[in-house]
Amino acid sequence: MTTTTEADALEGLRDALGLLKDREQVAERLLDSSAKHSFDPDKELDWDAPFEDGKWFWPPELVSLYGTPLWKRMSEEQRIDLSRHEAAALASLGIWFELILMQLLVRHVYDKAATSAHVRYALTEIEDECRHSKMFARLVTRGGTPHYPVARVHHNLGRLFKTISTTPGSFTATLLGEEILDWMQRLTFPDERVQPLVRGVTRIHVVEEARHVRYAREELRRQMVTAPKWSKEFTRLTSGEFARVFSVAFINPEVYTNVGLDKKEAMAQVKASGHRREIMQTGAKRLTDFLDDIGVLRGPGRQLWRASGLLA
Repeated sequence: MTTTTEADALEGLRDALGLLKDREQVAERLLDSSAKHSFDPDKELDWDAPFEDGKWFWPPELVSLYGTPLWKRMSEEQRIDLSRHEAAALASLGIWFELILMQLLVRHVYDKAATSAHVRYALTEIEDECRHSKMFARLVTRGGTPHYPVARVHHNLGRLFKTISTTPGSFTATLLGEEILDWMQRLTFPDERVQPLVRGVTRIHVVEEARHVRYAREELRRQMVTAPKWSKEFTRLTSGEFARVFSVAFINPEVYTNVGLDKKEAMAQVKASGHRREIMQTGAKRLTDFLDDIGVLRGPGRQLWRASGLLA
C-alpha cells in the first residue's frame, strides 16, 4: 500500500530520475500498445518446421561454458547440443519465474479498483505471461530436452518470497527476472546463427516484455517514494537475496550431465570464467544502474547483490 495519493504525484512527487508519471496515463498507453502489438505464439510460429543442421539454440557467446578450457575441448556438435539444453533450462526458469510474477501481480491489484487502467493493464500482463509460459513449455517439448525445474530449495524460496514480499520488493524481483533475460534475447532474435523457432520465440517475448518492464519500472519508482521506511528496507534485503537465488538458478547443472560432461568440472569452470561474469554483469547493468538511482541498492542488501555476481 502507498501513503501518497495520485493527486500528490500530479503536484510534483519526484525521485532521483525526475517527476513521477501519472499511473493511469502510463497504463492507458501500455493498454494501447498491447492492443496493437500482442501475439499468439501458437499461430505466429511454425512449430512443425524441422530444426536446421548446424544452427544454435542460443548464441554461443551466451552459453555458460563459452571460452572456458572445457569449451575448447568440446566438439562443435557438443557445443550446439549444450546450447539446446541451456535454451530449454532458461525456458524452464522463465516459466518458474513467470508463475511467481503472475501471483505477485494478482496480489498487487487485489485491493485496487478493478475498473482502473492500472489494474486492467496488470490483468493484460498476466494474459501475456500465461501465453509466454505456454510458449516456453512448447519450446522445451519441441527441442526434445527434459524440463529443467529449479532446485527444490529455490522452488520453496520462491514460494516464501511471493508470500512475504513487499510491493516494491515484488516489482524489483519482476525487473530482475525480466531485464537480464531480455538483454540476452535482444541479442538472440536477430542472430542468424540461431534456430528460426528460437528466434521467433525470443522476438515475441522481447516485444511484449518491453511493456512489462515499463509498467514495473514506473510502479517501483512510485513505491520507493511512497512506501513506509520499513517496507523499503525490507525490499533492499529481500531483493538482494532474490538476486543471489536467481543468479544461482540461472544455470541448471543437469544440462552438463545431459550432454556428456562432468557437471562438477563444468560448474567450476563457469564459476571461474571471466567471460561469464562479464556477460551476467553486462546483462544486469541497465537494471542495477536504475535500482541504484532510485535507492534500492543500499545497506546490507547491496552486499547481497555483489555476492550474486550481478553487481560489479
